[in-house]
Formats: sequence, structure tokens, C-alpha cells
Amino acid sequence: MERIYTIPLRDVKRVPRNKRSPKAMRYIREFIEKHMKAEDVIIDQSVNEKIWERGIEKIPSKIKVKAVKEDETVEVTLVEN
Repeated sequence: MERIYTIPLRDVKRVPRNKRSPKAMRYIREFIEKHMKAEDVIIDQSVNEKIWERGIEKIPSKIKVKAVKEDETVEVTLVEN
């Protein structure tokens, strides 16, 4: 099963500035676990680089990802625009 999600990260901007990027990564994992109903989520390096692109404080307001589910494992990659 393959799906494309636009994950809003605006709620993550309510946490302290120096915790935003790590919180955004945890939020992406939780979002995918909830929507794809899977326990094992593998996030690609490209997603991590996109979140951390402007540092720990300035995360993007949303991110577009592709989630591919095989058995109980979900692999998350960045969608190329």
C-alpha cells in the first residue's frame, strides 16, 4: 500500500524553539503510525535533512511524504516536487 501525505507541522511550532526539529521528527513518526496503522516506521534520511535544513528552530510549516507499507513496516520518503 502506498500513500502520499502532507503532514502539517504547525502544532510543533508551539514547543520551545530549541526542541522543534526533534519534536517534528517524533510527530512525523506518530502521524504515520496513526494513519497507516503500523508499529514499525522507517524514516528516510531525506525527510530528516528537510526538517533540519534550516536548523533546530526553523522547521517547515508542512512536509509532503510518501509512505509505503509492506507487512507491518512503513517506509517514509520525501516527495519530489
